[in-house]
Amino acid sequence: MARRSRKDEILQAALSCFTEHGVDATTIEMIRHRSGASIGSLYHHFGNKERIIGALYLAGTAQYAALLAEGFSRADSAEACVRLLVVSYIDWVVANPDWARFILHTRGRVEASEMGEALREANREHYQRIADALDGYRKEGLFKAMPADCFASVIIGPTHDFARNWLAGRTTSELSECRELLAQIAWDAVKA
Repeated sequence: MARRSRKDEILQAALSCFTEHGVDATTIEMIRHRSGASIGSLYHHFGNKERIIGALYLAGTAQYAALLAEGFSRADSAEACVRLLVVSYIDWVVANPDWARFILHTRGRVEASEMGEALREANREHYQRIADALDGYRKEGLFKAMPADCFASVIIGPTHDFARNWLAGRTTSELSECRELLAQIAWDAVKA
């Protein structure tokens, strides 16, 4: 197993601190102490706490995007692609609940920060990869007609809402137990 980079160690330490103390209450010194990094290393990699927040956010969403990219390379039908969008999201959230909570609660903060443009660009690339993966199926008429900017929300909306409630402890069902149900609901919502 490859050793984590110093940058990744700092990000994971930051996530632990944010989870334990909250984003606002966490200080650079707490992150430095938890990661074992020198203050110089921390500032070299990130510069300030807001950049750590942005980098942690982008790293988490990049992991989900990587799961999708890997899955799209194997998906062989419109249904498989739609189901993949749901199950990859669920699998990532279940494997990374603290990171998922962090992402859900800090999006607005990252969008408003100096990292906002990097987030918007990552989102543009992410949604373009999804559109590219689905474009041939759309041209074949395998999806219901709907505005393109509505399509992803129709697919992931119920899953995102349930995941948010699961992360907040407001469900009795486990998110992983609803994986196939939510994937089927997504496919039923968009198939022609």
